[in-house]
Amino acid sequence: MGMTAAVLLVDDERFARTLYSEYLCGAGYEVAVADSASAALAELRHRRFDILITDIILPGADGLELLGDAKRLDPNIEAIVITALDRVDPAVRAIKSGASDYLVKPVTPEALLVTVQRSLAARTLLAENKVLRAHLRLFEVCQRITSSLDHGRAVSLALAALAAELSASGAVFVERGERSGPPAGASGLDERAAEALAGAAREALPRLGGEALRVETPLGPALLLPVADEESPLGAVCAVGAAGGAEALRACEGIPGPSQASETRATTRCDADRSPRRWEGISSQALNAAALLCSHLALALRTLGHLRRVEHLAYLDDLTHLYNTRFLDLVLDRELQAGRPFAVLFMDLDRFKAVNDEFGHLVGSKLLVEVGRVLKSSVRDEDVVVRYGGDEYVAVLMGVDSGGALKVAERIRRSIEDHVFLSREGARVRVTASIGLASCPEHARSKAEVLDVADRAMYRGKRSTRNVVYIASKDLPPAPAREA
Repeated sequence: MGMTAAVLLVDDERFARTLYSEYLCGAGYEVAVADSASAALAELRHRRFDILITDIILPGADGLELLGDAKRLDPNIEAIVITALDRVDPAVRAIKSGASDYLVKPVTPEALLVTVQRSLAARTLLAENKVLRAHLRLFEVCQRITSSLDHGRAVSLALAALAAELSASGAVFVERGERSGPPAGASGLDERAAEALAGAAREALPRLGGEALRVETPLGPALLLPVADEESPLGAVCAVGAAGGAEALRACEGIPGPSQASETRATTRCDADRSPRRWEGISSQALNAAALLCSHLALALRTLGHLRRVEHLAYLDDLTHLYNTRFLDLVLDRELQAGRPFAVLFMDLDRFKAVNDEFGHLVGSKLLVEVGRVLKSSVRDEDVVVRYGGDEYVAVLMGVDSGGALKVAERIRRSIEDHVFLSREGARVRVTASIGLASCPEHARSKAEVLDVADRAMYRGKRSTRNVVYIASKDLPPAPAREA
């Protein structure tokens, strides 16, 4: 049975009190007796009992009133009601008031013992069931966190669950490298409170290792928990306003981190006498659950990072590592949907076939890579450079009209013309490019149309002098079909 169960026996008859208490004591229970409701309440306020056994008819008060008071003091207390009234109504009232069983006098000590054992066994099962349900809920939340394919949702789920486990008023997530501004995620706090808590968390991050840390914040004492995996620290979660108020977080260090989530005790080493002490107001189970949530958040963020890198690779050209046509489609769709102006430069190297014929395709491929580097250095970071296929490239210039795009196109044309390619290979090749320019919405209003008119302008330049920038117009002939 573990610890001895404490029983409070309430009956105004001395014989019944003596008979039942002696029998229960002989069965191994710790029994206290009371002869009235007021005396029983005094006992209940003084100490905790596992089970209350009470007669319905008591001096000065109804036994069911006592049962109600006992349940308010300790909702987990089990109760058995004994009465001489062999009627249904009192039994129904007793069960509705929270009694686990109802016995009609005369009650043998053996029958009372069986009822006590049954009530305590039911209480143990309910407690275990409650713990199992809590573990199951935590497991399900962890599953949802790690299976989420959205960064914001994963963080939001983890923060809400962590605040609930610690009975905190709110929590924020800050990433390593964040300097200021709103946190990467917040739950239960308004914008100003979240930013203040995040600022305090960022200041404490250099002191945060594998264990959690108590930090002082403008919102009061808070708990800073590491979010890290085996590869690297990713950030931290800061929960504020945990159960117990300021006294709940009077410790400085020692809460288990993700690697210690299975520990059953959480102690601190910041007392004046350096003696261990539990974190007041926060159970070790809650701390372990918080650490588990942080470890699953770290796993989710690491997985999402891998997915982003894989997704990014799907939009890169294998040779030049510029973006490919799949990414070009996404960019054009995005800009058209947003209604923002942009310009497209369609570029083709002049007489590239001669380079392949003279130096071979391997050297030709190296030249294409080097051309990509020249293009990237000639545009802004927000602009997109794409290898369209073969020796053709496309640049999408964000937020510019045809006049601004013409300046960029001329800069690109001169950069390619002046650059000596393949110097490291000893070839010292010079090439030029023909560039077609079309802007949206000036020359076209759809993805297919803007690419088509820029392509036509580029071919118009190749048919003329080459090494030229040609701006789109409505009378341009169609571009010839590309070879398969």
